[in-house]
Amino acid sequence: MRFLKTTKTILFDIEHKVARITLNRPDRHNALSAELIGELHDALLEADARTDVNVVLLMGAGKSFCAGYDLSGAYGAGGEAEDDAAQYRSANTTIDDDCWSMEQTQRQLAIFTSLHKPVIARIHGNCLAGGTDLALACDIVLAADDCRIGFPAVRANGTPPSNYWMYHCGPQWAKRMLFTGDILLGRDAARIGLVLDSYPRVELDDAAEALARRVALVDADLLSAQKRVVNLAMELAGAGTLQRLAVELDARAHTSRGPRRSQFREDMAGDGLRAALKNRDKDFGESTVVVNWAKS
Repeated sequence: MRFLKTTKTILFDIEHKVARITLNRPDRHNALSAELIGELHDALLEADARTDVNVVLLMGAGKSFCAGYDLSGAYGAGGEAEDDAAQYRSANTTIDDDCWSMEQTQRQLAIFTSLHKPVIARIHGNCLAGGTDLALACDIVLAADDCRIGFPAVRANGTPPSNYWMYHCGPQWAKRMLFTGDILLGRDAARIGLVLDSYPRVELDDAAEALARRVALVDADLLSAQKRVVNLAMELAGAGTLQRLAVELDARAHTSRGPRRSQFREDMAGDGLRAALKNRDKDFGESTVVVNWAKS
């Protein structure tokens, strides 16, 4: 076993030609900060460059895979202060500035599809909002039966800026989830094709490890050929262009003056994030979708 030097927010080790990259902010349910995204990007490039790696296994430390973007930092309403000696764009100024800001993040997350080596996501706990941006950009997603997958931010905040929903589960299920911000459990996500398969939580680690090691048996250049031909098929179906449009539509949605969007802004400014999220979701009640396969 070979362990590499880890960073502040990422754990990285290699065994049996599998690079295990672990999001390591368990106290924040691995919420995506600018620092984590940057270190994840660099870790993925490291894995892609190494000759002792054939496949990447992406996972989260602690209780969740990833609960979304960290709204207390750069992705929140206020952002992070900049050096007084220089002036920088703010995501909260104009639609174009908002697009520009999100495109910086999107360029880093686009590394998933441009990597030559396959990436398998192993998700458990919460995989919400920005967590789905990560998971659905991977080549294969394995989930715990009871994990929670969804993008509740669509209820008052915007639309996924990295959007692969339709390419995994088709237009109707993509709309069903994005129209409501409801949540799918892992077992139902597998039933509609949003993830490849789901397992009891106690079996998930072994299942993900077994698949990663099986994939790693194949030479890296052959894996690259298989990955690229499927990704080119997605590109011919517009996947790359859609990501650019998704950012622009998210920026437009941020300027909405509809009642739910306006209320969220007021709650965020006056009472803070926790209260804003609670008020945003209260009218929806139980939000877990049950996929009914019993109908004939």
